[in-house]
Amino acid sequence: MDKMIVYEDKALLVVHKPAGIATETARVGQADLVSELKNYRQRKGEEPYIGVVHRLDQPVEGLLVFAKDARTAHALSSSVQKGCLAKKYAALVAGIPDAQEGTLSDSLLKDGRTNCSAVVPSGTKGAKEASLCWKLLRHNEVCSLVEIALYTGRHHQIRVQMAHAGFPLLGDFKYGSDLSKQLSNELSINSTALMAYEIRLKHPATGEKMEFLLKLDKFQQIF
Repeated sequence: MDKMIVYEDKALLVVHKPAGIATETARVGQADLVSELKNYRQRKGEEPYIGVVHRLDQPVEGLLVFAKDARTAHALSSSVQKGCLAKKYAALVAGIPDAQEGTLSDSLLKDGRTNCSAVVPSGTKGAKEASLCWKLLRHNEVCSLVEIALYTGRHHQIRVQMAHAGFPLLGDFKYGSDLSKQLSNELSINSTALMAYEIRLKHPATGEKMEFLLKLDKFQQIF
């Protein structure tokens, strides 16, 4: 657990979540990050409170901020709602975009039975508007590394919208195309190539501006 903790003080924790572990789950017997953090605090003799203010999908690696008390949780949740807790993602996608950057706006509908989301016509009952912006960082002949920022936070949003735009994420065997799945196998990419690699926030107690970054070496080596 200590290796996952990027930053800690009296009010909050910044944690590097590995791919494959759930942020939080109600399933009995399944490990999740919140439970691990509660156990970590308990071993230190602290109250095992962990306030969840945002999440990452289980297959996704990256940075998460957790509150260590209810007041901080409320302040951080307010920051998330106001867009003051800024996150950037990096993704490996199949294909090469024609432009250097762009915006995607779609209507997404979640199917609770299959735990999948899909792009549907605007106005579809139950659908929610989803938008993001992306920027091309580098590419080779078959795939690209893109930076993504979300304007909305929808279920599987990045994976669904990028796939719908023709650039499915490598390692994504739920929403990927036949080509992206083949490429993933050739490159030995077995998990969704998506990382929440940058997070910026204002400390809820001190007002200090904070920024945390993860290295993209595991993605860069593809090129």
